Amino acid sequence: MYKLIKRNPSLLTTLFLLILVLLFQGQGISAGWQNLRQIATGTAGACCSIFLPVSPKVAQPTNSSNGSGGTIPDAATMAKLGREVSVSEHFADGEEYTQTLATLLAHGEELFAANWTGQEGGGRPFTKGTGAPLTDTDEPLTFPRNMNRISGPDSNSCAGCHNAPFGIPGGGGDFVGSVFVLGQRFDFVTFDQSDMTPTKGEMDENGAATTLQSIANLRATVGMFGSGYIEMLARQMTADLQAIRDSVQPGQSKALISKGISFGTLSRAADGTWNIDGVEGLPSSCLTFDGPNNSPNLVIRPFHQAAAVVSLRQFTNNAYNHHHGIQTEERFGKDVDADGDGFVNELTRADVTAVTVYQAAMAVPGRVIPNDSVIEQAVWNGEKKFHEIGCTSCHVAQIPLDNSGWIYTEPNPYNPAGNLQVGQAPTLQIDLSNEALPGPRLQPQGGIVYVPAYTDFKVHDITSGPDDPNRESLNMHAAAGTEAFTAGNSYFFTRPLWGAANQPPYFHHGLFTTMRDATLAHAGEAEASRAAFEALSEYDQKSVIEFMKSLQILPAGTKALFVDENGQPREWPPAQW
Repeated sequence: MYKLIKRNPSLLTTLFLLILVLLFQGQGISAGWQNLRQIATGTAGACCSIFLPVSPKVAQPTNSSNGSGGTIPDAATMAKLGREVSVSEHFADGEEYTQTLATLLAHGEELFAANWTGQEGGGRPFTKGTGAPLTDTDEPLTFPRNMNRISGPDSNSCAGCHNAPFGIPGGGGDFVGSVFVLGQRFDFVTFDQSDMTPTKGEMDENGAATTLQSIANLRATVGMFGSGYIEMLARQMTADLQAIRDSVQPGQSKALISKGISFGTLSRAADGTWNIDGVEGLPSSCLTFDGPNNSPNLVIRPFHQAAAVVSLRQFTNNAYNHHHGIQTEERFGKDVDADGDGFVNELTRADVTAVTVYQAAMAVPGRVIPNDSVIEQAVWNGEKKFHEIGCTSCHVAQIPLDNSGWIYTEPNPYNPAGNLQVGQAPTLQIDLSNEALPGPRLQPQGGIVYVPAYTDFKVHDITSGPDDPNRESLNMHAAAGTEAFTAGNSYFFTRPLWGAANQPPYFHHGLFTTMRDATLAHAGEAEASRAAFEALSEYDQKSVIEFMKSLQILPAGTKALFVDENGQPREWPPAQW
């Protein structure tokens, strides 16, 4: 070492500094000599350079060793080491009201895109996707039974299925992301006919054998674009229908109409009992007699293809447990380990609000119309023919949202039990017309926002009868195991067509790859419109398809509702038309 210093006098200063640094880092003088020799001979790596920044030293016990010459971190630090979680920090209840809108939405997106792990509550060892205990707790849902494509958990992330188009969390999904609705009432689907335990692996509630086609209803993954406007329209329509209901006196009948859409007639006998035979377009869950004076509730349920869910919040609480095994505090209880996985409060109330608002604030779909005169003419012709053949009798082109209905609030006043209720927490408000939200946005015009969703918020029988393969095997609005439940379902919520073109596959089951296939599958209440479509000329039929192809989700950052093939804003229809 003396010869090294003699040949390189500057090394003396370097040695002094190096020893000070290494002493500070706890490596000792001998390590300093070794590193100096490496520096002098040119064999030192980056780890030996004294010119690298020194990491702050974590407070550690002074009398503990980790076996490698270092010290053992304290308990708090040790708990974080090696931890594999997707969401490291959750919102505490109340934080949803103190964070900026941008932070709230960012946290909501983080929760939606999170890949949940078993170290943060992912999975549900002792409960079904319904939240009920397993039928057979001797066979918990732990490896290798922790995931199941039919009964769930079937995904680690919401965005694993909801990601189309453009990979945006909250979008629709390919067929691979389809869900087996009602399969979650089973423990772990196996189709093992030797297992005779009802709702464990193969047998249904009545002890009958099941098949892939009969055990659940296959459903396509739908996108949440524009869903805040959809929920607010449903709330206003519910309020309208209930106001009419509350005005019906014994012996009277009144038409149920909201925003120009008829839901039939509600009658009341002289003795005050209700007659719902004249009501149309509402599933049975909307007609249960649990309103004032034992009246039908008439709550519009705009989510699920069979109109089964009231709000985005209910949709969220359901999905996290069903698909991921993540239990929300408001659904399962504070400090309650409902599924026996050793975790409590897996999603706080504030977390649920954040991810709900994230979905509500998603961009609305728009229109893509290329600058090609032939296609422009076809789109415009198809838009008119779509109306002329009666498609807009169900796929209503636009519905007015008035009375500041674009101010989205949490919670929904019609939330069912198990979801946050009005009065249980302060009301949170989001202006859906705020241009700071993902674009494009809908803006009020004369105190009204016109929502071009192409739906009527009703359910319709669009099948040809019991043997139509488009019918569902089970009726999700009936109690599991009942005759009504196993009789199946042929009534479906009118799919909002905005954004449909680039969110395939099509129909409630997602088994059609083209919109033409889906159009030709319409029957029942839609029979006349389908026949009218088939009677159109070849050009007019193709024009209708071109019109529907223009109904698209636009790329992130787009502000205009109408764009050309390059994403540039355009006028529609052209002024000269």
